[in-house]
Amino acid sequence: MSNIIEDCLEETCAISAHPISDYESELPRWCKGCGDFGVLTSLQRVLGKNNVDPENVVAVSGIGCSSRLPHYLNTYGFHGIHGRALPIATGVRIARPELKVIVTMGDGDCFSIGGNHWLHAIRYNINAVVLVLDNEVYALTKMQVSPTTPGGWQTNTTPRGNELRPMNPVSAVVGMTNVSFVAQTATWLPAHLDETMEKAWEHKGLSFVRILQRCPVFMPTAFGDGGANFPIVFLENENGIPINPVLLKRGPSQPHDHGNINEAQRVAATVDPAPMGLIYHNPDIPTYEEARFGRRSRPDHETFVRRLDEVMDRYAV
Repeated sequence: MSNIIEDCLEETCAISAHPISDYESELPRWCKGCGDFGVLTSLQRVLGKNNVDPENVVAVSGIGCSSRLPHYLNTYGFHGIHGRALPIATGVRIARPELKVIVTMGDGDCFSIGGNHWLHAIRYNINAVVLVLDNEVYALTKMQVSPTTPGGWQTNTTPRGNELRPMNPVSAVVGMTNVSFVAQTATWLPAHLDETMEKAWEHKGLSFVRILQRCPVFMPTAFGDGGANFPIVFLENENGIPINPVLLKRGPSQPHDHGNINEAQRVAATVDPAPMGLIYHNPDIPTYEEARFGRRSRPDHETFVRRLDEVMDRYAV
């Protein structure tokens, strides 16, 4: 009898699971070979694996190639303005805390014009998955220098070569107050990308994931020709991001205590080889929603609408 029940449960789970097609929207229009395709597919796989109803997810973005992702994901979406995805996501979380929020941004969108919002969003620790697709250049606006563009690289805004050293955003994040989850992966490591996305999805708080990817049009030789010759090291921990043995052909692994902030800061400051995996994780940091609503009861939907109507009626003619 117990075997029959177990078989029925397995069959029910199989029926209730969402296929990737449930999260597919219009046909993506990225350039051939763009890493954004891999991120979209990985995100869809994670949503399906966790059997998430599309109507319970909101995808928020700013401006850039990667920020078109909400158009291609069959969930609620908000395509915001340049650098402002995180304030929008914070507003969504406050207004509808029962919804899961995914934020996608590029390196210029997040680290440059959105830099102020980026750092304070880490401090707020809203419950959201934040994905930064870093191709080291402004691609949508045709090859302008970004904060992570390598030194000496010639772009349309630095025709004589970039004079500045590139920013290390992972190190900056680990140094922020209330940081709770920081990970790094790459689009040329699809198995690792999936596992990283899954770990970020499970975390309660702001999951910051930097995803390295080359731009096949404007930065085709970035990251050692798209990862072919790019030095990386996988961070190993039994509670971290699993490392498929096949990945070790790409680079070695090293033990890492992602619960130790000092160790995380040391690893985050490393750029050669680039650390891949869970850099820091502290699930005990309270979310902004907990801090905001923990001191007072949240009104039910009917009361909320009534109060909103009362405020709006003050301005009615």
